[in-house]
Amino acid sequence: MSEHKPFRFSLQSFNTDSPANWRNLIAKTEDLGYSTFFLADHFLSAGPALDSTYHPPQMLAAVPAIAMALEQTSTLRVGCRVFCNDYRHPIILAKEAATMDYLSEGRLEFGLGAGWIKNEYEAVNLPFDEFPQRFERFAEFVHAYKAFMSGEPLDVAGDFIKWSGFSGTPTPAQTPYPPLMIGGGSKKILSFAGQEADIISLNFNNRAGMLGPDGMASGLAAATAKKIDWIKSGAGARFKDIELEIGAYSTIITDQQKPTAAAIGDSLGMSGDDILSHPHCLIGSVDFICEELQRRRETYGISYIAVLDDGTNNMAETFAPVVARLAGK
Repeated sequence: MSEHKPFRFSLQSFNTDSPANWRNLIAKTEDLGYSTFFLADHFLSAGPALDSTYHPPQMLAAVPAIAMALEQTSTLRVGCRVFCNDYRHPIILAKEAATMDYLSEGRLEFGLGAGWIKNEYEAVNLPFDEFPQRFERFAEFVHAYKAFMSGEPLDVAGDFIKWSGFSGTPTPAQTPYPPLMIGGGSKKILSFAGQEADIISLNFNNRAGMLGPDGMASGLAAATAKKIDWIKSGAGARFKDIELEIGAYSTIITDQQKPTAAAIGDSLGMSGDDILSHPHCLIGSVDFICEELQRRRETYGISYIAVLDDGTNNMAETFAPVVARLAGK
């Protein structure tokens, strides 16, 4: 690829041990030059419902935490990667998004996905429909979200969403709407994202309804290249305008690169080389990681990188040298 979007970096977190430490983490994220602070959208605490999903518990709810983060910062963008379409009424989420963008004077990033953790649905007696139906509900909301943000009189008459007789308010600060991030890992959702999204978050194919080797394998280098092709097929000429984002869920800055990668690979039935080239992993020295991110941008076009702070790993500071070297370049 001859043209690249500049690198942006985000920090994602959703657990803390005190309100003061949470606010400090957000301030640090802004001060260290990250573009964005992200929440996630899950609600299960530690317990039997979560155990078999292998997903970490989530302490903080996304919407109030996003609003508070926007209020305490002045340049940091804030959002959720990504809201689950099925967890709240779409009109409420659309209005909350418009409100947060309006009051922050245009610093919201709006991420949306079709939902995937089966146990989370079942723990609260929310029907976990087959993917085609979850996708159709999600796709309807994407179109309805854009209509709401226009401020024009609404006339949405889908199978799941029927809005009429009013206009969306407030008008968001960003036009035509806060940037829409769509996250997923299947051909259907990534092709659709190519048609509709401003930012596409490349994720595992979570068809198993849980994290594990199947999902990790769906994010290997060759599988990621195939995902880019799916996006291109949906996007056509607009592909050049799309920002490609990915979560580097295994980020380890270490001088013991090969043994670390080999150990992770062993646990997943993969080779150490698979892990070192895995687009969702960044393992090695700061120099290696910077070079690898540039290689991956050349190969895939991915320029927007999320790293995870779990409340204990001090990732904001650990990864800061990479941000300092590459952000905006």
